[in-house]
Amino acid sequence: MIKPQRFFATCPRGLEQALADELSGLDARDVKPVDGGARFAGEFSLCYAANLESRIASRVLWQVGAGAYRTENDIYEAARALPWREWFGPERTIRVGTSAIRSPLKSIDFVTLRVKDAVCDSLRAAAGRRPDVDTHAPDVRIQTFLTATDFTIYIDTSGEPLFKRGYRAAAGVAPLRENLAAGILRLSGWRPDTALFDPMCGSGTFLTEAALIAGNIAPGSRRDFGFEKLVQFERKAWDGLLARAKEKEKIPLKTNIYGSDRYGDALKLARANLAVIGLEDAVTLKQANVLEMPAPAPPGIIVTNPPYGVRLDEQQALAAFYPKLGDTLKKNYAGWTAYILSADMALAKLIGLKASRRTPLFNGALDCRLFEYRVVAGGMRRVKPGQPT
Repeated sequence: MIKPQRFFATCPRGLEQALADELSGLDARDVKPVDGGARFAGEFSLCYAANLESRIASRVLWQVGAGAYRTENDIYEAARALPWREWFGPERTIRVGTSAIRSPLKSIDFVTLRVKDAVCDSLRAAAGRRPDVDTHAPDVRIQTFLTATDFTIYIDTSGEPLFKRGYRAAAGVAPLRENLAAGILRLSGWRPDTALFDPMCGSGTFLTEAALIAGNIAPGSRRDFGFEKLVQFERKAWDGLLARAKEKEKIPLKTNIYGSDRYGDALKLARANLAVIGLEDAVTLKQANVLEMPAPAPPGIIVTNPPYGVRLDEQQALAAFYPKLGDTLKKNYAGWTAYILSADMALAKLIGLKASRRTPLFNGALDCRLFEYRVVAGGMRRVKPGQPT
């Protein structure tokens, strides 16, 4: 019996359970959500499916070593003893990274250096030469993770992070990461037979991720992966998996997906991104101010990432905008459920609506909240004590 391999998939914080559910749907075994991702097990080829099909994962890491440590040399010796030549040769370029939680070691960078030395020393002993280091576009990424007492060494099977789908022709300012957008769609419970509207769509990340779902398009079907550089890679198995995924695609002529934005340049970006995957005609886009935009369809789901203020003048403008947004939702979108992602914690107070749920999420390093509002005409507004209702 083939021994199952152990993996760890990372994801935006707040989406761990959603990721675990997704991995279980891919027949992963022993799936366990943990802070920052989910652990799971299966045959090596499972990483093909996880990279191809996961809409929420950021990376899929293959565990190749683990143990206890007290010093950097303990980690070096353990890494040096691993059979690196069985996984890749010295002709491959490498990059090593380290992350840690409560490690007693003084320098994480020194750990990275020692693991790099261990890999290079091992390959030189096995193959006669060391691999080159490439910090920008390496063939193989190696990641070490430290706790207070233990280390784990991974080979990254993804390569570039998975939120890089390969479709983004262009991005706006501070773009929403694609896997976070897909995770929010999952949290909302949206299905393609339900209307979806982003009234401040920017470059269209929510819309494009929804269109991929509507077309049953695997998010990784337009890009390459790190596992293709490993000795274990089986081209025939991968080609078969990719072919089956593409056979399942059903590019829709039209969907229930709608988007609008005040700025024409933003809509051009959204159209360009949709065009890369052949979905520019499937999504309805309109240039409009959200405060003046009527509902584009029968009640469904609104999902949006409105601007947030950095400068004082921006904060003042948003302080005036958010109450108007709340009024617009009540007036034009009764029966809809709105999901608003914001890094501006003042939104919850200023929008004047009572959130039915608040989910902490991170867009990269940006601390955000996903506010759920079940919109009822003429209701939901917060009333301060002493005010007339």
